[in-house]
Amino acid sequence: MIFVLPFFLGALSVLSFQPFNYTIINFLILPALFLNLSHVRKKSKNIYRKKPFIRNIFFIGYSFGVGFFLSGNYWITYSLTFDESFKYLIPISLIGIPLFLGLFFGLATLISGIFIKNNFISILLFCNSLSLVDFLRSKILTGFPWNLWAYSWSWFPEIIQVLNPIGLFAFNMLSITFFCIPLVLIFKKNKLNMFIFCICLILFFLNYIFGSMIINKNNISLNNSNYKNNTIYTKVISPNFDIKYNLSLNDVSLLLKKLIKFSQPEKNKETIFIWPEGVFTGFYFSELSEFKSFFKSSFSDKHIIIFGINTQSKTSKEYYNSLVAVNNNFEIIYQYNKKKLVPFGEFLPLEDILKKLGLKKITQGYGSFSEGKNVDNFIMGNLNALPLICYEIIFPQLTQGINNKTNMIINISEDGWFGKYVGPRQHFAKAIFRAVESNTFLIRSANQGVSAFIDNRGNVIKHLDPNERGSIELNVPLVNNNSKNRNDLIFFILLFTYTLIILTFKKNKNDR
Repeated sequence: MIFVLPFFLGALSVLSFQPFNYTIINFLILPALFLNLSHVRKKSKNIYRKKPFIRNIFFIGYSFGVGFFLSGNYWITYSLTFDESFKYLIPISLIGIPLFLGLFFGLATLISGIFIKNNFISILLFCNSLSLVDFLRSKILTGFPWNLWAYSWSWFPEIIQVLNPIGLFAFNMLSITFFCIPLVLIFKKNKLNMFIFCICLILFFLNYIFGSMIINKNNISLNNSNYKNNTIYTKVISPNFDIKYNLSLNDVSLLLKKLIKFSQPEKNKETIFIWPEGVFTGFYFSELSEFKSFFKSSFSDKHIIIFGINTQSKTSKEYYNSLVAVNNNFEIIYQYNKKKLVPFGEFLPLEDILKKLGLKKITQGYGSFSEGKNVDNFIMGNLNALPLICYEIIFPQLTQGINNKTNMIINISEDGWFGKYVGPRQHFAKAIFRAVESNTFLIRSANQGVSAFIDNRGNVIKHLDPNERGSIELNVPLVNNNSKNRNDLIFFILLFTYTLIILTFKKNKNDR
């Protein structure tokens, strides 16, 4: 029974993220998990004395993690429905991924649970361990920073402005702390606990005021002539195509005609058209040359078309998932090869071994994509754009490394792999955070996902929902400044500060 409650608490957490956004539920979920650990530790001297206490502490966190990832990431299995040879893996994926990722929460409760008591210091220890394990989950084994607790604020621009100076993991740590602070009202009623609660409440509202001021100041700046005269007209296309393997040339011809129809190019208007990733499933750029005349007749020399396509190296047999920018002559004027590939989706880990077992990557074709090497921005006139393909938008380190002159982020995505569930909305939430962290407009074109213009403060200016097809356009201000989050230093400072407070209180208590 002590493992059932954590499982349901973890499963309930999905309601705090997009598309539900019931952030308030986290003020119940995390305190309840803490109290469960505290109860088990307290009773370990009597009721649970004959049972392995440490094992119980671990499995409380583990069952919470299984529930958390089962309800929040079940949509991953939808990607296995496009190829008959993968369908037997659906139950393995549905259960296996949460069973593996749940280990991270088990580790977090193991670190803190054996010391937890009903006091403020234990809250800091609990928050410290959850934050540290979230950081580790985001980095090791290629990393999976999906649905960190911070993302439950994605709908609240005023609250997330602090992302820019402190970074995602520091904000995640502070979010976990705020979610746990109501616990002090349950603990022993004393002046210290009331003082701590009031201070945290004041800090929360000060953060809201700070965010409001930043947004208002930014809106005034964007209306200044400096930005109004430094824009680039951009059209985002969301075709809502179904993912289909083994497209014929006739299929591609029809898809291309639809994309051009949605684009509605005006020959005398300078425009950047952004099509999503994956619209030509399984096709390579060289194979599209047959349709060069489509581009020549529909677009002019004032147009640039950006889209996702498979490419092959001219000097080796390496294949890439790429973003390319072409002119109306269908000449590549810029190419970016994806750096952060999806395990099993775009490359097969331990390929030489797993290939012998009949496994391959999920996307069409048997060979794994190669990892892109360098990330050079797309520069054209005043435009200096950082490209990110699909899954890459969830990694803050890819935007932390951008140069100071970056004034736009272009994110193309194929969200059809996520199905018509919560996945596309959760994916979109990450894009909002990257815009705020980099203080840069983010342009997103997603097939069967949320396509949008997001300003440099995380406000969604225009968007198309996952089930919508068509286009949206905007004169995008090219915001260029040095106010971009660079690293995770603040997170480590907070981690050290929490640890120092914990050790100081513990030492003072021992001295007494």
